Amino acid sequence: MIDYIRVTQPEPHGIRSRQLLSAHPELRDLAGPAPRSAAWTAALAATQIGLAIALRDSRWVVWLPIAYLVGATIDHALWVLIHECSHNLVFRSRTGNRLVAIAANLPLVVPSAISFCKYHLLHHRHLGELGLDPDVPGPVESRVVGHSSLGKTVWVAGLAFVQGAIRPSRLKRRKAVRFFDTWTVVNIVVQAAAMIALVAGWGLAPLKYLSVSTIVALGLHPLGARWIQEHFVFVPGQETYSYYGPMNRLCFNMGYHNEHHDLVTIPWLRLPRVRQLAPEFYDTLYAHRSWTRLLLRFLFDPAVTLRSRIVRPDRDPA
Repeated sequence: MIDYIRVTQPEPHGIRSRQLLSAHPELRDLAGPAPRSAAWTAALAATQIGLAIALRDSRWVVWLPIAYLVGATIDHALWVLIHECSHNLVFRSRTGNRLVAIAANLPLVVPSAISFCKYHLLHHRHLGELGLDPDVPGPVESRVVGHSSLGKTVWVAGLAFVQGAIRPSRLKRRKAVRFFDTWTVVNIVVQAAAMIALVAGWGLAPLKYLSVSTIVALGLHPLGARWIQEHFVFVPGQETYSYYGPMNRLCFNMGYHNEHHDLVTIPWLRLPRVRQLAPEFYDTLYAHRSWTRLLLRFLFDPAVTLRSRIVRPDRDPA
């Protein structure tokens, strides 16, 4: 089996960040929280739960397409807002961001927002380090999936399970990070209470809609291609990729991934300005224009596998 793309040089974003700020000091003005993200969180979470209740008596031919087309889109947007909270980009206080993340988690069924925040920060600190970056598919995971379209299709469809249940078990835990703390408990308790209240009030039917939406949002859906877009290698030597297309409007500009890794203190609504102010840094980088085309290429091109990733030696995890 083809190996990962192994390198020894450090990840590129720290260097480019310094170059960006030196060439364009005005980029510093884009940093800081965007409180409107809290309003978006409340509106989207309420809409998704409202749809689940409204569709509870519908036949599957009605609620299932809505879950795929509408529910998955809302859930994907909520995951992006949780991502914003992980970088403290909604409010200045850590507490405020954690509360918004827990609120965004409500329609996602499984309590996972706080855990995501912790694992995602590891991804930024240890980009491409196989034992420490939870975004990199592990050796066993990659070997099982292999080159086949069927294997990759099953992997994409089950990506929510892979990221939540399989990846964390192989990581070298950092002593400086507490993966089970008060906020994790609060996330679990609030989510459990919300799901119990939903079932008590309207039965199990709303959970079908919410569960399908959650699974599809991270899986076999054009928006799910974002997980492939971000760091799977399509151009030799380029580790991170942006997506510049209309679907950024549905996911709070999450396609601007090079920009995000370069300047992590800039929230979603100002990320396009980074490229506008510093085009010389981004116009020379390969970027995706269609998530649907990317998803199909990943599934059917045997040359693209889970090992199509740049990896580097782990730094001391202690």
